[in-house]
Amino acid sequence: MADDLSKRGPPDGIRINVNEAWELRDWSKHFNVTPAKLKEAVAAVGVMTKDVKRHLGK
Repeated sequence: MADDLSKRGPPDGIRINVNEAWELRDWSKHFNVTPAKLKEAVAAVGVMTKDVKRHLGK
C-alpha cells in the first residue's frame, strides 16, 4: 500500500520502510541505531518490526 503523505502520523507499526527518509529517521531513533545499521537489519531479516527488533536485540 502506498503512503499517503497528506496524512501525517506514526509510521506503520508493523513494517519498516527504509526507502522513506522520514521512516528511516524515525525508526532509527526508535531503535537507537544508525540508519545504516537499521538498513542492514532490514536486509537481514525483512521489514517486519518484530523481526528487526529481535535482530537488533531490543
